[in-house]
Amino acid sequence: MTIKKFIQRLTNWELWHMYVLYFPLGFVWLWHSLRSRSFWFFSSSNPTITFGGFHGEGKKEMYDQLPPHLYPRTIYIMHDLPFNEVLKRVSEAGFRYPFVVKPDVGMKGILFRKIENEEQLHKYHERIPVEYIVQDLVDLPVEVSVFYYRYPGEEKGTVSGFIHKELLHVKGDGQSTLEQLIQKHPRAKFRFEEMKHRHGHRFERVIPKDEIFYLSYAGNHNRGAHFTNLHNEIDENLHKVFDELSHYNRKFFYGRYDIKTTSIEDLKQGRNFSILEFNGAGAEPNHIYDCNMSIWKAYGTILKHWKALYRISRYNHKNGTPYWSFWKGRRFLKEANKHFKLLEKFD
Repeated sequence: MTIKKFIQRLTNWELWHMYVLYFPLGFVWLWHSLRSRSFWFFSSSNPTITFGGFHGEGKKEMYDQLPPHLYPRTIYIMHDLPFNEVLKRVSEAGFRYPFVVKPDVGMKGILFRKIENEEQLHKYHERIPVEYIVQDLVDLPVEVSVFYYRYPGEEKGTVSGFIHKELLHVKGDGQSTLEQLIQKHPRAKFRFEEMKHRHGHRFERVIPKDEIFYLSYAGNHNRGAHFTNLHNEIDENLHKVFDELSHYNRKFFYGRYDIKTTSIEDLKQGRNFSILEFNGAGAEPNHIYDCNMSIWKAYGTILKHWKALYRISRYNHKNGTPYWSFWKGRRFLKEANKHFKLLEKFD
């Protein structure tokens, strides 16, 4: 990394490593744990999701608790299944290329891929070491995240964050190679080693003028997606949509919905949208990014959400949802981290 890039990374808190960014707030998290008398106070936040959805939960358990028509068609594939059986299941389920694949238990867009043909599916199936899902590619033009929380016992909740997401991409000029476009990109240039690993075999390709080349299909901050804050679009209609979602199984109290839709207005009217994922207690309020927010205001936003998480978890605990024991949580995190390190090796 050049000195210029190092200084840019050092002076822009959005580029800091997660542990560096959150370290100064650690004592607040510890205080919530002490008040709860549980190191895993958040484990009761969303009672029907493993560990409250903080880390290591499967997508299947999340999808099973959403209205079936509001998430993409999905099937689950064991990694050691014979490939001819994989093709049979994909065909019987009615999938057509392209579609997406990702680990059932995954994070940060690791091993998320768009599959264009049988050869790509074969390579993915041979490579991935864990159970994964095959899912319809949702071809809707607008991707958003909605952060929502509701206190148990209350009918209405709060949409605290609403952002538009733009996937990490470069636009061709008819002269520059992919490598050169990445080097000039304001965010991709800080992820050069990752881009080289993923796209190095295409680095010498000249991207035609105005052609969009997607560097990642995962719409999250960890994969370089660009966020636009839509807080001015939060209104009573949007609240109504997510109040209804929260009451569907009556156990989703805190987290972030990642969604594709035809338009913001359609989402507000509760139509033409598909839920890609719901992230629970571990969800980051990602509306702190890409909106010229100072680090102090970002910290204030994070602490506000942690306070809501504490209150929700405490209420559920008092009403019959036990906190995980220290040793149960520790064992689970150890296995989950082992799982994710394995995924990173194959990403």
